[in-house]
Amino acid sequence: MKKVFYLKTCDTCRKILAQFDLTGWEIREIKKDPVTENELAEMYGRTNSYEALFSKKSTQIKQRGLDVKSLTENDFKDLLLDHYSFLKRPVFMTDDRIFIGNDKKNLEELKAFFGVED
Repeated sequence: MKKVFYLKTCDTCRKILAQFDLTGWEIREIKKDPVTENELAEMYGRTNSYEALFSKKSTQIKQRGLDVKSLTENDFKDLLLDHYSFLKRPVFMTDDRIFIGNDKKNLEELKAFFGVED
């Protein structure tokens, strides 16, 4: 299993996806086709943390008046299932690996996984 979860309106996501040969990967646009509860459980199985999957930059945080510091793991899970923008993206997932977000360390690991040089 090889899946990528991304948002097509996100320039950063598109730029990252363009760097890799995704032949054979299932590419999912999360606004049109949101993450399922089973997929979220698979992601959790690789991270042991819903918070690690949660985007603290989501505009929904301010709109909903959320205090991220007071959220529990269950709250993060519920929010991730409730609205696509709470997922930190892009997420690349294989049978045994997961790469979450666009931070520098994650992108370096992703490039190494794909064998891409800078």
